Amino acid sequence: QVQLVESGGGLVQPGGSLRLSCAASGSIFSIYAMGWYRQNPGKQRELVAASTSGGSTNYADSVKGRFTISRDNAKNTVYLQMNSLKPEDTAVYYCRQILDAGRGRSIYWGQGTQVTVSS
Repeated sequence: QVQLVESGGGLVQPGGSLRLSCAASGSIFSIYAMGWYRQNPGKQRELVAASTSGGSTNYADSVKGRFTISRDNAKNTVYLQMNSLKPEDTAVYYCRQILDAGRGRSIYWGQGTQVTVSS
């Protein structure tokens, strides 16, 4: 059974930095795309950043130049480095991985980690 475990959220002042991590565990054959989404109450979950197995990345316009997604395929882990954080970055951040655990490509989600940017 595949599990995604996130860590690194918390409370930070505006202008500060946080680094989120998401590690996949279980019997995994291949990992395709990895990404981070965020969601606030009453709003739709939105893409923050994504990384494909080919190495391409894409970012929401609101985080370009401030956030960086990276991955360690050997550890089945994806990271999100968040710099110059703003109050509007406050949300629950979810990791998503598209991987093959023996049943073809499937989407898996982490449990979510709260990021709060406030003075």
